[in-house]
Amino acid sequence: MKMIKPIVNLSKIAGDYDTFVFGFNGVLYDGKNILPDVEKCLKTLASMKKKIVIVSNSHLRIGEIVGILKNNNIDVNMLSNIVTSGEILHYKLKYAQNEYEAIGTKYYHLGNKTHKSVFYGLDFEEVNKIEDAHFVYMSEVSSASDSLDVYKPVLEQAVSLGLPFVCAGNDTSCFIDSKLALSSGAIAENYAILGGRILTIGKPDVRIMQYALEGLDQVGNILIVGDNVATDIKSASLLKLDSVLISKGRHVNFLGEGYIPDVAKTRELSNNYDVSPNYVISALRW
Repeated sequence: MKMIKPIVNLSKIAGDYDTFVFGFNGVLYDGKNILPDVEKCLKTLASMKKKIVIVSNSHLRIGEIVGILKNNNIDVNMLSNIVTSGEILHYKLKYAQNEYEAIGTKYYHLGNKTHKSVFYGLDFEEVNKIEDAHFVYMSEVSSASDSLDVYKPVLEQAVSLGLPFVCAGNDTSCFIDSKLALSSGAIAENYAILGGRILTIGKPDVRIMQYALEGLDQVGNILIVGDNVATDIKSASLLKLDSVLISKGRHVNFLGEGYIPDVAKTRELSNNYDVSPNYVISALRW
């Protein structure tokens, strides 16, 4: 297992890398606001001619991410690329690729029903009764306080009907309105345990990271910055790239909220996933 080095500022290691790949939720954004110091960090990297890429397991599409950034005074022209699970899912649904070819066109929207952008411009119909659906779709939970038990009755019914469960991203937690919450990936995991078929798209699938980087000139040394060991750090490990873990992200309840990251706890957490970051930082700052 590699040595994990704690850092306070990204500036300590920025000179060693040419391309920076950031997660979105939990790294740049807390489900409500762009996090403190993010603008300064991105601006400084851009001034150093570094390539900046966002790769997110979010159900949001690229235009929605751009809108959030612009509304928070982030100049999107600093970015070399944005890739989201929601955008990839939209593409797969549009062209009915691979396992999405035969899932049908009628969906039952579980959880928060306001996020439907993956279906925009496509010939899909939302139904009110699960009995009328061809598949179940979930973007995010209805409330940050929701537990798995809220969804179990519907999941059990969907399994009995043999419906596939579709979601963008496979994270088991996310930030909603600045609060750490259950994510659709956790619901999908439970659906699989119940015997249902799940279709998810997201890190640590290395194809997503490779897609985000292809076409970029002179990527040089790449650093992945994320807050999820199971997805971000796992992706880096599979691609043999260096990584930084944000300790006050998805794992904050275990790693704590200290300004100086807890390396011992970070190593303990990493051992559970058999991967580890090169660095750990409490939050993104320059």
